[in-house]
Order: sequence, then structure tokens, then C-alpha cells
Amino acid sequence: MKKITRILAVALMLSMLMIASACGNDAQQGGQDAQGEQFTISEGTLTMVTNADFPPYEFVQGGQVVGIDPEIAAAIAGRLGLELVIEDIDFDSVVISVETGMFDMAMAGLTVTDEREEQVNFSISYANGVQAIIVPEGSPITHVDDLFADGAFHRIGVQLSTTGDLYSTWDLEDEGLAEVERFARGSDAVMALNAGRVDAVIIDNEPAKSFVEMNTGLKVLDTEFANEDYAIAINKGNTVLLDRVNEALRALIADGTVQSILDKYIN
Repeated sequence: MKKITRILAVALMLSMLMIASACGNDAQQGGQDAQGEQFTISEGTLTMVTNADFPPYEFVQGGQVVGIDPEIAAAIAGRLGLELVIEDIDFDSVVISVETGMFDMAMAGLTVTDEREEQVNFSISYANGVQAIIVPEGSPITHVDDLFADGAFHRIGVQLSTTGDLYSTWDLEDEGLAEVERFARGSDAVMALNAGRVDAVIIDNEPAKSFVEMNTGLKVLDTEFANEDYAIAINKGNTVLLDRVNEALRALIADGTVQSILDKYIN
């Protein structure tokens, strides 16, 4: 029943995104970057979609979406002479909303994967991410190898459609080593861990540290589950915007802006 409900929900989301994309295309117009080159945007804005439950990369503070990704996106928009507009939606709809043209780009701690590259183009990488493992204090899981030990079987909590979901599915669930429970938000997975519904949560390292700081009795294991690069997702049909974003991003990396933003949020 849950599977059928999810299929219907995804179908409805796709229909809404396609309608929004068709309407939005009528408002598309040529923009100019600082060099005067043309690229496709909407009404002088750069629209970014994210899921603001991924601190410190994106989170809600004072009613605004803030964090590493919004600040880097704002710096990119500034170099392109555009106004940044951010939309917060469910993570499992982030990539498809860019693929269908509803938004110009996505920044949500997105890892480049083969599956996602079939849907969208990716910019150069601007940050490195580590998939970490959160467990309760005193857990028998003390090392990543414990998840792969002979006879091991654990309940793993993940955020739906994240790389933590993908890796734990491929490496653990498909190998009969775990049952993966998927949640709409990372914070929901951590709540399930606190309640004893799952044995561990696999999620990106920086959000993992933030969640542990907010929840006593939890810890992040010293050993990582996977290592990956974050990049910006852009519609495959908008290659000129991809080029302009990459140019802006390279300049912001070269002048230290990106590193200063990372240092602001990550010790």
C-alpha cells in the first residue's frame, strides 16, 4: 500500500512540475553575465532549489534559508548580475525539478552520481562530503566494518534519495546485511535512531555533526562510509548557464570566497 501511494505521489509531482515548467518557459528570457554573454534565465533572477534540512549546507534560520549553499549561490548570482531566489522542497524532488526546467539550478549538498548525470548536468565541484555513521553511545557498532561483518544485520536510517540512501541500499541492503528505512528528512531519521527504531543513520558528515550536537546520547563514528564531491545541478538544455556558473564558481574558488564560506560554517 505504501509503495502504491508513493508511486501515485511521484506521478502527481511529475505532472505538477511539467505544468510549472511549461508555464515558466513562457517567461524565460535572455540574460547577461558580467561579460555581456547571453544565457537563459527567468525575469532577471537565478532560481535555486534546495532542501533546507541539511545543516550547515542549508537550513532555516529566522524564516530564511541560510547556509553554505545559499551563500555560494548568492555569490554566483552576484557575479552574473542576477537576483537569487531560493525554493525549499522535499529532497527527492530536487533533481527532477531542475531536470523538468522548474528551477535554474539545484544546490542541496548534491553528490555527482551516474544516475543523476543522466538527468542533469553538474558544475565543477565546490566542496567535499563524507558519508558518516551516527550511532547511540554504547552501540555495538563502533567501526564501519561492523556493518559488513559476517552475520551482521542492522536497521539503517537514511534520508530518502540521498547518496546515503543509495550507498546503504547497494552496499548493505542488496547484500542482505541491513534493512534500510527511508525518511523524508534527515532529522526524522535521527529521531528514529533516538527512539530505537533504527540502529544507525548514514548521512553526510557535517549534518551528522549538527544532529549529534542537538541530540544527546548520539555520536558520529570516526570511520567514514563513503567520500564524495558536491556540485551544482543544472538543466541539460541550459549549457550556456552551466558555463557561466562554472566560470563564476572558478573565480570564487580562486579568490578564496568559497573557502571563506566553508570556514564560516565548518571548523
